[in-house]
Amino acid sequence: MLNIAIKAARAAGSIINRAALDLDIIKVGQKGPNDFVSEVDQAAEQAIIDVLLEAYPGHGILAEESGRSRGAKDSEFTWIIDPLDGTTNFLHGFPVYAVSIALAHRHQVHQAVVYDPTRNDMFYASRGRGAFLNDRRLRVSKRTRLSDSLIGTGFPFRKGDNFKRYLKMFEDVMQSCAGLRRPGAAALDLCYVAAGYYDGFFETGLNPWDVAAGSLIITEAGGLIGNFTGESDYLYQREVVAGCPKVYGQLVQILAPYSRVIKDEEPAQESAAGRQTTAAGDATQAFVDAAAPAAADAPAAVPVKKAAVRIRRAEAAPPGDDAPM
Repeated sequence: MLNIAIKAARAAGSIINRAALDLDIIKVGQKGPNDFVSEVDQAAEQAIIDVLLEAYPGHGILAEESGRSRGAKDSEFTWIIDPLDGTTNFLHGFPVYAVSIALAHRHQVHQAVVYDPTRNDMFYASRGRGAFLNDRRLRVSKRTRLSDSLIGTGFPFRKGDNFKRYLKMFEDVMQSCAGLRRPGAAALDLCYVAAGYYDGFFETGLNPWDVAAGSLIITEAGGLIGNFTGESDYLYQREVVAGCPKVYGQLVQILAPYSRVIKDEEPAQESAAGRQTTAAGDATQAFVDAAAPAAADAPAAVPVKKAAVRIRRAEAAPPGDDAPM
């Protein structure tokens, strides 16, 4: 299954690289303000799904552009696909974007591939077999202090995102770390944590296809990933924090007050008319409500008490595993 995912990622990468040679002729549409989709996204996604379903016609598909329109609807196996993470970068010729493919079985990611076509870098992992970049085993960094750490992030950009909330958490993290970076492709950001380029990463507003593959690559490299309160329920919460174990714990301490899991559980403090939810909360809930009936593999939301900050350590991958041929 991992080799089929790698084959599909390379097929999509070939389409993307050819299109990058002449960006001026690419047809571009908008799913929303600052949220672009191009014919390249659609062609790459089509190529990925064709390869996957040719090998596994009974598997389900959850893709960014086409949703669940293809594949089996009741399979225990679901391929989670982002054909071009970093579309805005791609359309401007900024060479930071990637293909992301993950395979979930019974709600748990078992195979993951993130392919950077501009550098021909293939990040991949199988559950229990370790994480790799090309043929090199990946391990997260050994840094223990946030003050020494380089942290990746992603800026909110959609209409309705809570910019004020983000700027507050940005300020808190920025004053606590050695530096912040925002290249603009979350799938690659997560792989950079696994490779030790970053010591940690956080972002809000992400969808399952943005983080599914990267999450397994991080845990197989010895890192941790969760929502802002340190829980493992992050795939559909639209908030994620990741890092090497020590730095992850320090990031959770800073970011926990900004978790929408906590905000959603706080009792109303307003007058009888009740408190209006934030625009970011509305957008998140709309996504979850829309995805819930269709996404059978979506994990159930885990209620989180405001005072609780639990950090779950990933299982270490066996040290002697080799990369698949």
